[in-house]
Amino acid sequence: MATTAAWLRREVVRVTELREDGYEVVVIGGGAAGLSGALMLARARRSVLVIDGGSPRNAPAEGVHGLLARDGMPPAELLARGRDEVRRYGGHLLDGQVDTVTRDGEGFVVALADGRPVRAARLLVATGLVDELPELPGLRERWGRDVLHCPYCHGWEVRDRPIGVLATGPLSVHQALLFRQWSDDVLFLRHTAPPLTDEQAEQLAARDVRVVEGEVASVEAVADRLVGVRLRDGRLVAREVLAAGPRMVARAGFLAALGLPAVAHPAGVGEHVPADPTGRTAVPGVWVAGNVTDPAAQVGAAAAAGATAAAAINGDLVAEETRRAVEAARSTTRRGGIHE
Repeated sequence: MATTAAWLRREVVRVTELREDGYEVVVIGGGAAGLSGALMLARARRSVLVIDGGSPRNAPAEGVHGLLARDGMPPAELLARGRDEVRRYGGHLLDGQVDTVTRDGEGFVVALADGRPVRAARLLVATGLVDELPELPGLRERWGRDVLHCPYCHGWEVRDRPIGVLATGPLSVHQALLFRQWSDDVLFLRHTAPPLTDEQAEQLAARDVRVVEGEVASVEAVADRLVGVRLRDGRLVAREVLAAGPRMVARAGFLAALGLPAVAHPAGVGEHVPADPTGRTAVPGVWVAGNVTDPAAQVGAAAAAGATAAAAINGDLVAEETRRAVEAARSTTRRGGIHE
């Protein structure tokens, strides 16, 4: 099977000649949300450019799960198919990084890291997020394999195996209770989290989730397989799977010049860019979709959000075009009346 990097090198078409008059919509981010939005807009006969940095969040995963008719498909293959579909309807794809985005009249200028500017009438930002992992030796190397975070993404694959839940945030107890659905052998590793409330302790006990006190010092693997976690006192807690909730931070630094910074998520899981249900942000002309605004969105939900945002963007462009057409028609009528 081709690696993710190989898929991206083979499938991303580098656009060398950008449209001089710009694009009606520039989509920043070529994951499920961005490509779904670009597909909808291209089918709506809009000029669309997708700019993608080629670092999908789910690259370490062997397959996408819970996505109807595509369950188990390697993430890179799913994206390659999506890019082909966007190109089929005339959409452009660019392998590149966005440096900054600034307002230019009624539109925007997207400055690429290589110095090239791209004009856009509307923006769809679908850059996803960065998982800030707990700083434990051995953890990052296992991420997406036997160190996981989402039971709906990976629960079936680790069913009935010994699972440890590393307490890293306000949702760790909830995470442990969720993973209990897939395994009878779940341990709650309190690590450096605050002591459990009486209610939380009662919930875990009622579901036969044993609490292990003590700070975790490292994640241990043998022959490329997780074998457990080592506590500060030297004890090895044997586990085959570790669930760890990362701090999820939106990839949105380039929006700062527009006055659209990422802010703390209400659930306390990190930072996101707020938006209404269609993805419309507080900055006119800018929409967001996928994990950049909804950290919990899986691939299917992210794709749906991209399509929803695309429909809203197209509707916004139609409204503007209609307004201008009406103004032009009225102007023609007035000039005709004066001439007569």
